Amino acid sequence: MNFEGTEILSLAAEMAQRAKPHEQIDVMISHSTSTSVKAFRSEVESFTSAESFAFGIRVIADHRQGFASAGTLERAALLETLEEARDNRKFGEQDEFLGLAEPDGIEAVRIDHWNPSILDIDSEQKIAIALDLERRTVESDPRITGVRTAGWSDHAGEVAYATSTGVLLHERGTSCSVGVQALSAEDGETQTGAAGDAARSLAALDIDRVIREASDRATRMLGATQPKSARLPIVLEPRLALTLIGILSGMIDGEAVNKGRSPFGDRLNEPIASPLLTCVDDPTDLRSIAASSFDGEGLACRRNLLIESGHLRTFLQNSYTARRAGSRSTGSAVRGARSLPGVSAQVLVIEPGQTPAAELLKGMGNALFVNSLTGLHSGVNPVSGDFSVGADGILIRDGVLAEPVRELTLASTVQRLLLDIIAVGDDQEWTSSGDAGCTLVIGDVSLSGSD
Repeated sequence: MNFEGTEILSLAAEMAQRAKPHEQIDVMISHSTSTSVKAFRSEVESFTSAESFAFGIRVIADHRQGFASAGTLERAALLETLEEARDNRKFGEQDEFLGLAEPDGIEAVRIDHWNPSILDIDSEQKIAIALDLERRTVESDPRITGVRTAGWSDHAGEVAYATSTGVLLHERGTSCSVGVQALSAEDGETQTGAAGDAARSLAALDIDRVIREASDRATRMLGATQPKSARLPIVLEPRLALTLIGILSGMIDGEAVNKGRSPFGDRLNEPIASPLLTCVDDPTDLRSIAASSFDGEGLACRRNLLIESGHLRTFLQNSYTARRAGSRSTGSAVRGARSLPGVSAQVLVIEPGQTPAAELLKGMGNALFVNSLTGLHSGVNPVSGDFSVGADGILIRDGVLAEPVRELTLASTVQRLLLDIIAVGDDQEWTSSGDAGCTLVIGDVSLSGSD
């Protein structure tokens, strides 16, 4: 089966048109192939190649919806899945806001992520890349004693979406990635550090950067001790800055707002962050590996301005949450073939600031450069915004990186962290997830260490 879309498009269209006069139906079909190689101690630990199919169908009628999915595209199974969705609808709760997305006239940005050259990379080359990644990481620093994992992966996939109202869409894409977790040791102490990269072509992978970052993250925390408790500014490099903005995006999606579970639900167009901060959700940005033309309901993806100079400008909506809120979808429906549409940011982008990254530390006095955050799922309350997470990092003294520290707890609120941003770097960095972050400096955060 190729990835031209002919087969899954015709199947999706056929199943969607099986809607009865009182029904609305949408269908999503996905097809993908993938390869992964893991190297360990100069040998191939595993080599996996897989192909998968998924089919999901939603039936809406009488203000109820039913959903069912399958892992095959055999016609008999698809017809059985349709009937299962119809049966499931009977047990659904009535909800006047259920329905397919209605066209809003926004034209999609056509994005082509298909690169057939990735499919031409043979197994020997994939294995060689994984083995070379492990070897070079070990050789990058005398303190690197080995790697926990080093690997290559590639993916080719396509998705077809069809509705009983006549929508018929197809997207496809290819990608490849590498990742490594390095182990370091010194004076009986061990540390780990991970890094990775993903791209639409082999040539675009920055393997040198991956090795450098994994080695640095594995060695810079050697010798760390627990510091005394203090209140200090903190520095979040781009990947950790995106962690904070990702938490924010979950607080301003339509589902959280409609349920009254967002601390920002009544703050639209009000200042909720430092005027230095501007961030968007933009799945149409071609620089992102996660860029897409359409959302999970077939609407055109678009650039949504979330925070403009500190002011909250948008709540992210899919068609359902928008109907409940009396607004319009922002093209933010997310789903897979085996799931119902949710709502979420798709490509988060922090707009670069005016401060050169190389100058951020100068003149800061004492601060903490954060290396990692732990306990985010349990330490962040998305309703109240309370923020209490574990951390380690490197102390900054008189604008210079000093000794590493660990076993810290950072305590604040998401609201306070956003308002206390005192600098945004100009170092916009695209991550392997498709998001883009910049270094953020946040003033006056409580660091709980030893008494």
